Amino acid sequence: MFGLTTLGAIHTAISLVAVAAGLIAFIRFKEIPPGQTLGKVYIWATVLTCLTGFGIFQHGGFGKPHVLGIVTLAVLALAAVAGRTALLGRASKYVETVSYSLTFFFHMIPGVTETFTRLPAGAPVFASPEDPALQKVVGVLFVVFLMGAALQVRRLRAGGAGASVRGTAA
Repeated sequence: MFGLTTLGAIHTAISLVAVAAGLIAFIRFKEIPPGQTLGKVYIWATVLTCLTGFGIFQHGGFGKPHVLGIVTLAVLALAAVAGRTALLGRASKYVETVSYSLTFFFHMIPGVTETFTRLPAGAPVFASPEDPALQKVVGVLFVVFLMGAALQVRRLRAGGAGASVRGTAA
């Protein structure tokens, strides 16, 4: 279906769980809180998305999507360290929050790329991942990420609800 292997379909399903959990968390909490059920679902689905992605070689060998998976795992690890230790001092809460949001942006890159280079079937919106119009879409998504991250930082500086959401389980 849509040129997906069995592993590709499983990978896509897991990534959709992560994206849904992330969207709901942003709507509910204005961040991805790792101490909440939604945050945990997002984080673990993102880890599984990265791991399953390492076995997909639709475009040849090891490539940009695999690098993005490694970077995503590294940013998740940075967020976890920032949230669980005092290693980064007062910057910890900012690094944690913005890092989880950055991983959500990372989901958007292959999400829009794979979706719009495959759909609609037979006449996809973009010809390839290198299509300049697609790169502009990713650029717009990056600007949206930057605006959201700025709002998150501003909210944290003001002592927003994020601090009370972090440690509680839902």
